[in-house]
Amino acid sequence: MQERSSVGELANHLRRELDRYSPDEKLPSSRTLVERFRVSPVTVSRALAQLAAEGLVVTRPGAGAFRARPRPAAAPAGDTSWQEVALSADGAADLVPRSVDATGVTASLAAPPPGVVEFNGGYLHPSLQPERAMSEALARAGRRPGAWGRPPMEGLPELREWFARTIGGGVGAAEVLVSAGGQAALTTALRALAPPGAPVLVESPTYPGMLAIARSAGLRPVPVPVDADGVRPELLADAFRATGARVFVCQPLFQNPTGAVLAPARRGEVLRIAREAGAFVVEDDYVRRLAHEDAGPLPRPLAADDPDGVVVHVGSLTKATSPSFRVCALAARGPALERLRAIQVVETFFVPRPLQEAALELVGSPAWPRHLRTVAAELRARRDAMASALRLRLPELALPHIPSGGYHLWLRLPEGTDETVLGAAALRAGVALTPGRPYFSAEPPAAHMRLSFAAVAGTEEIGEGVRRLRTACDEVLSANRST
Repeated sequence: MQERSSVGELANHLRRELDRYSPDEKLPSSRTLVERFRVSPVTVSRALAQLAAEGLVVTRPGAGAFRARPRPAAAPAGDTSWQEVALSADGAADLVPRSVDATGVTASLAAPPPGVVEFNGGYLHPSLQPERAMSEALARAGRRPGAWGRPPMEGLPELREWFARTIGGGVGAAEVLVSAGGQAALTTALRALAPPGAPVLVESPTYPGMLAIARSAGLRPVPVPVDADGVRPELLADAFRATGARVFVCQPLFQNPTGAVLAPARRGEVLRIAREAGAFVVEDDYVRRLAHEDAGPLPRPLAADDPDGVVVHVGSLTKATSPSFRVCALAARGPALERLRAIQVVETFFVPRPLQEAALELVGSPAWPRHLRTVAAELRARRDAMASALRLRLPELALPHIPSGGYHLWLRLPEGTDETVLGAAALRAGVALTPGRPYFSAEPPAAHMRLSFAAVAGTEEIGEGVRRLRTACDEVLSANRST
């Protein structure tokens, strides 16, 4: 983190000083910059590379760095209004409009302004990511023979075998495809299993990114309510009968956003209901590796208990590593596997081999189990800190369930609360949160919000974030009471 900060600071210094130099004039040598700013040669190299990427500096091997010539004036903006007609006409014949609304996804991907507490993040804070282990794994991977060659389209055999072992049951390496992250795997699965215009059953509430995938593919998400024990089987059966759907997407372990775990008695019921409906269950096993220290033994993936090919399993490494470590398993049995493979090859060809090799190096290293133990302990501490702070400072926000895995809490807001107004007030107070509306495919039963405890620096920042949220709630909830 210190190195990254030094690079940015040095780049800012050099950027401010560029006006002293004429175009093509040489900047001070790297040695001079090292001595002047008391930084490492690596920091100087990275800062100059950053300015070169911005087009401000040109580096010439053996000669040094030079101020770049001014860029030519930008061409006048064209008239793109014709696209409104073209894009609308293109979807006129679709049974379900293929609208693309990414707001539910960008809410957890966008970095908040500096100084804002990030309660909306969907990934581990950099201090929790195994940066050193990933860097070492990537370095070792780059030295492997053929590391930069073309991999098998289905993925490296050793990596497929590792994923198959983690799924368990009778799943074999031949039934696993390596995919570029969970979002890509879900996109492939829905494209393969449901034609445009078809209904697809989803948990309610559920992950907004999956709803965006379904709608962009022209599918019609149909909600099936979730309670503290996961999806309700009787309502799932009703939904299959009413819609004729052939796909149900679920997160049986630490469901997003509720944190629910599918109860043991419901696991077999869900598979039986889907099998009788002639339907697939897409199992998004997105945070199995983010179980908390007090979670106890985890239930097996649904795919491990399914010999009949009902379950299409998605299990990613991304949440437990880094947003950029996009390596995932997509597992299926029977003819569905071939369709998944064909669609994935057409869309992405394959996951870059260096990344697959790095994944193998990482999960096979002693650093991997150590990292998972560290994260399990840290997430438990952060979860407890956030839950305690909310109960102390914001008792009017209902916290019906405290999960033993994942990275967030799901809260129900007082009746009449406007999520949008509260979100804006929270941002003014210096804390970013995720509103609950995008998690529902139909009208929500109440206002909610999701708070992440994984994307912040630590428990002290959690306490400060909840204090700021108290300020925002005082502003919004008092206004509701007065009206």
